[in-house]
This record gives sequence, structure tokens and C-alpha cells, in this order.
Amino acid sequence: MDDGDEPGPPPSHAASFSSRAGATDKMFSLKKWNAVAMWSWDVECDTCAICRVQVMDACLRCQAENKQEDCVVVWGECNHSFHNCCMSLWVKQNNRCPLCQQDWVVQRIGK
Repeated sequence: MDDGDEPGPPPSHAASFSSRAGATDKMFSLKKWNAVAMWSWDVECDTCAICRVQVMDACLRCQAENKQEDCVVVWGECNHSFHNCCMSLWVKQNNRCPLCQQDWVVQRIGK
């Protein structure tokens, strides 16, 4: 192997056989492929600790009032997330994160 050559696939009996038989030099050709992707929420816990519903779904109150579109997620500086509806009621009684008990300071709100 020369210094500029990159290592290639090892020679196989099937490749040499197909070359001798007059077939194309390709052992196989790709006919179809499927891409696969994964995603995840940028949250430490994916369940609202107040209503026990996943934060990607509407909270129980919004589900009961058919306001699923209005239900958004709020993240605190502690990186815990809750439904904004649930947390807005929680902070009226206690201005601390329900999970870590740090003072509740909103980091961001969104879907």
C-alpha cells in the first residue's frame, strides 16, 4: 500500500467471481434507504410535577376547558419545567420551585 492510498474493502471471492463472469464491478447497489431521526425535549423532567401530566401535553385544566393550544411550558432558572397554567397557580401560594425549592425565577416560556 502506498502512503497516499486509503485502505479499501478487503477482496472477496464474490467480487472476483462476478468480475470474471463479465458482470459489473459492483457487488450491490443501493435501491432504497430510510432515514431515522430522534428528538427529545430540552427538559430535565418531562412530567409536570404539579398536575402529573407530560409537559408536551396540555395540563388537566386546559384539557377540561378545551384550551390545549393555549397551554405552554415554563422553565425556571433551576431548569425544571411545568405547565405555565399550573405554575401560575402554584406561585400564588409558594414562590418556590415544587421540585428543588429554589426561589422561582422564570427562565423562558414556550412550547
